[in-house]
Amino acid sequence: MSPRNLNMESSIYFGDDGWWHGRVTMGVKSDGSPDRRHRMAKTETEIKRKVKELEALRDKGRAPKAGRKPTVEKWMTTYLTDIASLKLRPRSLDDYWSKTRNDIIPGIGQHRLDKLEPEHLERMYRSLLEAGHAPSHVVKVHRILSRALKIAHRRRLVVENVATLVDPPSLDETEANPFTIEEAKAFLAAALKRPNYMRWVVGVGMGFRQGECLGLRWKYVDLEAELFHPQWQLQRLTWRHGCTDPRECGMRLHRFDACPQNCTLHKGYKRGCPKPCPKTCTGHASACPERKDGGLVFTRPKTKKSRSEVPIPPPFIPYLRGHKTQQEEMKAAAGIAWQECGAVFTRPDGRPLDPRQDWEEFKEILAEAGIDDRRLYDGSRHTAGTILNELGVDIVTIMEILRHTQISQTRRYVKGRSHLSKAAMGRMGDTFLPQTQAPTETRTETTDSRSDRARRRRRIR
Repeated sequence: MSPRNLNMESSIYFGDDGWWHGRVTMGVKSDGSPDRRHRMAKTETEIKRKVKELEALRDKGRAPKAGRKPTVEKWMTTYLTDIASLKLRPRSLDDYWSKTRNDIIPGIGQHRLDKLEPEHLERMYRSLLEAGHAPSHVVKVHRILSRALKIAHRRRLVVENVATLVDPPSLDETEANPFTIEEAKAFLAAALKRPNYMRWVVGVGMGFRQGECLGLRWKYVDLEAELFHPQWQLQRLTWRHGCTDPRECGMRLHRFDACPQNCTLHKGYKRGCPKPCPKTCTGHASACPERKDGGLVFTRPKTKKSRSEVPIPPPFIPYLRGHKTQQEEMKAAAGIAWQECGAVFTRPDGRPLDPRQDWEEFKEILAEAGIDDRRLYDGSRHTAGTILNELGVDIVTIMEILRHTQISQTRRYVKGRSHLSKAAMGRMGDTFLPQTQAPTETRTETTDSRSDRARRRRRIR
């Protein structure tokens, strides 16, 4: 009879099945029963190596928890539902869900969490790039997955976060293309005929974000002190189910089969046919009778710095007063159809402006002004930062006006101009190598005297 092993001592033996087996005592499970992990290998050397690796993890307190590990799909669902939802803002959470459903789950969703390898991630990233996704999109997918695996590592579901072993694609930052001063004036001249002309003045002249402009309300505008208090922003959030059975609620809208090649049902869709629903689809919350937390919603800005007060340029004040008077006339004309929300910039019936329609109006004004196409951020925030810099405002003051938390972030919004660089280098040249006066033309070739010329002639003879 073989002696009994000491407590916490591992056992290695050769089984009748032709494999070497190792059993390592890790402690106790949550129910109080012993936690014994099993490893197997073809050779004794290999099983000893596996046992030692497991013992090392146990001694360092890094051993994964007992039990079968979830798949990537199951863990991402748990992470987004129970963990990330407590911290992320609604728009960020929607973005996490979108990239998880469309990219992560189809790419690596069926792998077990503890069996995930760096090569699996690299193949998924390469597939996304080959499918036409931008490197910035792939980098976002990598960050979402890395964060989820980091939480799994903290909770000892995995031994290592494999996302830290993978280099995501190189990210080329999109170059800003702000308006010049002449383009900004042409843009505002084209916007002058619009009912919400001051929305574009505030966006271009003060660098307000789109959500901040659309979410600005009169109670946070102090025309006497000439201050804006951007305490809120307007965002369109995804609707959520308020019923108890989301899957049953959207049953009539589920589509599990892909559209035919020449689909006529969705030919008017700008993004093509929608993707088929997953088998466990709980979407279509916009059709839920008890839907909640969606539509156009006033939300708080992301950082405390974004809520800092901003001085209003004094020339803007008369125009803002005129805009307020015009809005009151619209309210009187609408009568009972007016839906009061207190916003500075509204539709004819009092509702806040829709961000999508606001973006389309920006594109229309660009075309009317004869300005080449560019992003909304280029025509507002980047333009304000760049023109302030051209006017000689220091970078710290620009940071305060744009309400950035770090000066490095402000530098990304300030683009240098070639004519300013040329003028600056001209001053640099004048400092080190000042221009010399041009030589004056003389009538005589030499200043020698008559006696000197005679002396040279006698010497030659």
